[in-house]
Amino acid sequence: QVQLVESGGGSVQTGGSLRLACAAFTYSYSVNCMAWFRQALGKEREGVAARSLRGRTYYADSVNGRFTIDRDISRNTLYLQMNSLKPEDTAMYYCAANTYDCSLGSWFSKDWYKSWGQGTQVTVSS
Repeated sequence: QVQLVESGGGSVQTGGSLRLACAAFTYSYSVNCMAWFRQALGKEREGVAARSLRGRTYYADSVNGRFTIDRDISRNTLYLQMNSLKPEDTAMYYCAANTYDCSLGSWFSKDWYKSWGQGTQVTVSS
């Protein structure tokens, strides 16, 4: 398993932006698919976005066009730029990692990932 540490959460108003970061404490090329999940109070954890080592990206319909996932290989860090935030984006956001390419599994399924961060809270007020 890989140690993942998220940062960057906070409270913003509707329409605001936040940038989350997830530092992976392992050899960069040992982690292939990295993803962001979120879990709102009383709801299931859901996939938000994922990025494979080769750069292919995947997004949930609910965030497509508003969120951007990116990865700095040299810093071994995954990012999630969140723009045009809505109250329904309020959740705990988690970083996840897998040694396989995102295309080889269900990137949106929490059961496909073996490494998880501790989460960072995002709150969007109306």
